[in-house]
Amino acid sequence: MVPGGPLRVGVVGYGRLGQSLVSRLLAQGSELGLELVFVWNRDPGRMAGSVPPALQLQDLTALEERHPDLVVEVAHPNIIHESGVQILRHANLLVGSPSALADQTTEQRLMEASNHWGHTVFVARGALWGSEDIRRLDEAGGLQSLRVTMATHPDGFRLEGSLAAAHSSGPRTVLYEGPVRGLCPLAPRNSNTMAAAALAAPSLGFDGVIGVLVADLSLTDMHVVDVELNGPPGPTGHCFTVHTHRENPAQPGAVTGSATVTAFWHSLLGAVRLLQGSPGLCILQN
Repeated sequence: MVPGGPLRVGVVGYGRLGQSLVSRLLAQGSELGLELVFVWNRDPGRMAGSVPPALQLQDLTALEERHPDLVVEVAHPNIIHESGVQILRHANLLVGSPSALADQTTEQRLMEASNHWGHTVFVARGALWGSEDIRRLDEAGGLQSLRVTMATHPDGFRLEGSLAAAHSSGPRTVLYEGPVRGLCPLAPRNSNTMAAAALAAPSLGFDGVIGVLVADLSLTDMHVVDVELNGPPGPTGHCFTVHTHRENPAQPGAVTGSATVTAFWHSLLGAVRLLQGSPGLCILQN
């Protein structure tokens, strides 16, 4: 960063989240000390008419020429797999697809690049509620189990692999129940909340946190996320338990709920505030 100058931000991905971030950066960036320096999308045509031509980056490998301080990924986990290390060579990275980190090789390569180049990997919490409390309990050694259930209409899922052909067998169908690490490659765009939970609770991690994906025909306009955790027993033998239930309005068939869009903007602002910290992996609390 240039001392006294704006923090230069690049956005990778121009779906619903990307469009919202770009719009806010163009409208509010200058007053917040932020400058949008590029937008990249796998399909450049999607940016036509809405992103100024001077800001459109046609080749992601050329991002160095825009001199970004922070690159925000809101595209797909494959971008983190393929380009995360290259991005960290030139800038700090805000990961909007934390399901990518379920791949142990990807996570290790990002951490090595972060340490080598002195750039921080930020992870947005997205739709995860209570991430700070989860982390505190985990750091205190009191987190014994964590289960995250995400339910929505089948049209809101983008499934791959063995789940691609999954069909609802009734009004409410459990498509997957098991370790989050196994779910992420099958539902890379629908498991980011669960991946954020696994990162917030490293003692359990991707193998210990349980993810449940539910197709519910009644949830045509919302995503429902339930977080259930258990801590240590008290003097009476009863365990500490927390259960949060979050209903996030969403357009029919949308992958991203309305509240998540707002939460991600605050994750971006949180990353800006923390950029003076040391490199590493940082789960943003909103």
